[in-house]
Amino acid sequence: MKNIVSISLFIILTILVFYIGMPTINYGFVGFPIVLVVLSIFWIVISTGLQISPNNKQVKIAKRPSKFVVYFMLAVLAYLVVTPILTSLPIFRTAAYQTMIGKVADGNKISNHIAPISIDEIRVVDEDLAHLLGEKVLGTQPALGSQVELGEFCIQKVNNDLYWVAPLLHSGFFKWMNNRSGSAGYVMVSATNERDVKLVQNIGGSPVKIKYQPKAYFQSNIKRLLYLNGYATVGLEDFSFEIDDAGMPFWVVTTFKKEIGFSGNEATGIVLINAQTGQMKEYSIATTPKWVDRIQPINFIEEQLNDWGEYVQGYWNFSNENKLQITEGLTLVYGDDNRSYWYTGLTSVGKDESAVGFVLVDTRTKEATFYKQGGATEYAAQSSAQGKVQEKGYQASLPIPYNINNIPTYVMTLKDKGGLVKMFAMVAISDYTIVGVGNTMREALTSYKNVYNMSDNKVNPNSVSNRKVLKTIITRIQNDVKNGNSFYYFKVKDYPNIFVGSSQISNQLPVTMIGDSVSISFDVDMEAVIDVSSFKNLDLKDN
Repeated sequence: MKNIVSISLFIILTILVFYIGMPTINYGFVGFPIVLVVLSIFWIVISTGLQISPNNKQVKIAKRPSKFVVYFMLAVLAYLVVTPILTSLPIFRTAAYQTMIGKVADGNKISNHIAPISIDEIRVVDEDLAHLLGEKVLGTQPALGSQVELGEFCIQKVNNDLYWVAPLLHSGFFKWMNNRSGSAGYVMVSATNERDVKLVQNIGGSPVKIKYQPKAYFQSNIKRLLYLNGYATVGLEDFSFEIDDAGMPFWVVTTFKKEIGFSGNEATGIVLINAQTGQMKEYSIATTPKWVDRIQPINFIEEQLNDWGEYVQGYWNFSNENKLQITEGLTLVYGDDNRSYWYTGLTSVGKDESAVGFVLVDTRTKEATFYKQGGATEYAAQSSAQGKVQEKGYQASLPIPYNINNIPTYVMTLKDKGGLVKMFAMVAISDYTIVGVGNTMREALTSYKNVYNMSDNKVNPNSVSNRKVLKTIITRIQNDVKNGNSFYYFKVKDYPNIFVGSSQISNQLPVTMIGDSVSISFDVDMEAVIDVSSFKNLDLKDN
């Protein structure tokens, strides 16, 4: 009878441990052997029994434990300690760690990879601001706000528009009990327009219910759903929330394996789970639907890039010769091929202000390209932008690299202590002393171009390849005053765009009239309104 009770307790505990802990049952994952050690200890305790001596000061084992159980537990402990040392320590597997990222191709110019972009498409909302705006839209519906909380925002393209998207999640066990059909929808925040915030609760007339969640309970927990449906032996990482182009919500979960003993996480594909129905489908990297923006988890790529730079000369490199490390972290950007990439700068070990190059890693295939060109780190660019408005005490957001008139440029917002965007800044990647700030993105662009065009001694002017000089006639001109600065907007004969320039560009602008012959130079870009780099009225005599 006693043995039956012991075995029953052991079975119940085993089921609970696997149900709650969900350890991956595969080589290289430490959770499973740890569970075996815990279960072995428990079995020893319940099978041998304990006796308390009469003086209540000593606890003795009633009988010796089975040798098999003891040897089994010792073997598992040895597996946990010895095997990782022999198979995973970098000192033994240096080459494997260094090449984990794969072949890193050499790029020519990073401006050739990052697409030219209109200022209306520049990302001005970061994750912190997206969360603030999401909380604000929840606050307009008190009944909903008391039941749910915002999940983690994931940036993604939806029908070619860039959005931050976050699910509404249950805010506790009792909220989940009362709403087991799912939480009511998700929030979309435009990454390019902070006024575009949507609470999506219906799609095609049907209510949206996010039933399966990372922190839900029992079978509604998304990891447990996977674990109990054939994924107990597969590594699972990066439970990101994405929507398809029709707005249907999904969880994208990366599957991975261990390549270097107990280390070396390598993504193998994804499992796509419908957040409402729980229906799941597995895809390889090659067959993943195009609307899924990322397969490679950011922590995998960050670790692999650091290992690639750390072991470039092997393990025994105490002089740090040619060692590289990532700068601020990884940022999701989009290339001229409309694919998403993890972007980061690389700096020599011990040098923080300047980068020796920049890396783009495809978020789906892990193809990496290294652009060996010097420039400012993200931190240096942030400091430079903040220094322009240091009297205001604004904080710069994480810089995003863009191609502004074929000039690699960091673009960032400047926020007050409340997290609200107050100004915008642009910093040349090649030289962080070239900074433009403004109350609007256009003002920042105008300021940036003015500073850039006056810095020929610092930046190679040949890097701007789309410069155009035009001799023409003014057909319309009007001035506008913004924040104390005068801007002159004008149209010319035989060119469709509107041009704008300030009196700082030329003191002839304020006295220019319709019909005057002028010579202007400008950078051909994607804007409807183009900033002129120089302006000369040919009808006015030089003083």
